[in-house]
Order: sequence, then C-alpha cells, then structure tokens
Amino acid sequence: MVMSRSMMARGNAIGVWMHRAFRGRLDGGGKVGGVLMLTSPGRRTGLPRSTMVRYLEDGGAYLVWGTGSGSTTEPDWFRNLRETDEATIEIGTRAQRVRPEVLEGSDRDTVWLSTVRAQIPGVEKYEKRSGRTIPVARLHPVGPRVDAADGPRRRD
Repeated sequence: MVMSRSMMARGNAIGVWMHRAFRGRLDGGGKVGGVLMLTSPGRRTGLPRSTMVRYLEDGGAYLVWGTGSGSTTEPDWFRNLRETDEATIEIGTRAQRVRPEVLEGSDRDTVWLSTVRAQIPGVEKYEKRSGRTIPVARLHPVGPRVDAADGPRRRD
C-alpha cells in the first residue's frame, strides 16, 4: 500500500514538530543511518520547506534518497533539492549548511546498490513498489556546524 500525499504531509509535519520540540533527541534511535531534518527552498515559492529523511554518512558528506514510501512520483522535497544550490540539515541539536549533489548514472547506481541497499534493509521494496529509479543525493557540508537553536525559525 502506497501512502497518499496528504498522509505523507501529515506524517512529515508531525516528524518536523517532534524534531523541534525534542531538539532532535528522538532522531535515529540507534538505527543505521538515522534521520535528519532537511530544509531547502520550495522550488516555486522560495519559502523554506522542512522534511524528515533517512540518511547515511558518506566520507564526511550525507546520502539521502527519495523513495516517497513507494510513491510513483518523486517526493516534493527531492524536487526542491534538485533546484537549489544550498540547503540546511539538522542532526540532533546541530545544524549544518550543505551543498546538494544529485547523483546520476553509474555513480547513483553504485551508491544505491553498494551503500543504501546494503545498509538499509527493506529499502528495495520501495523501489519495486514505485516502478521508478529512486533518486539519491550527496549533501556536502559547507561552513561550520552550529547549534540548531541558534538558527532562524523556519516556516513550513
């Protein structure tokens, strides 16, 4: 069963609220990869949009992927990421500006198979369910990490 867009939006709003309310202390839960909050400008409005996504560390960068819980369309947050040169991530209580690099071709395929699918059990079910290639991005840190509470409050 694929989640509806409205159900995903509600779940994401709850996740973002929990991340902020508990200052990131609930993210990850010891799982491989954990969860980060990604904030990037909306591709149409330019307003900051935040979402909670799974990630893996990758040699000082962070890998994120857009399964959309098996949806046949690419998640809005990933479409926004494609259209920006800079975003912000929050992991726990720390915030970091990042430069997104959307992986394409053999680079994407290698990372998807040897890193994401190898370390995140069950993620391939979303690829099968969606019938599309799951997009993958590498988020490169830019500048220092800061306490997330020091950053501006975002409108979601």
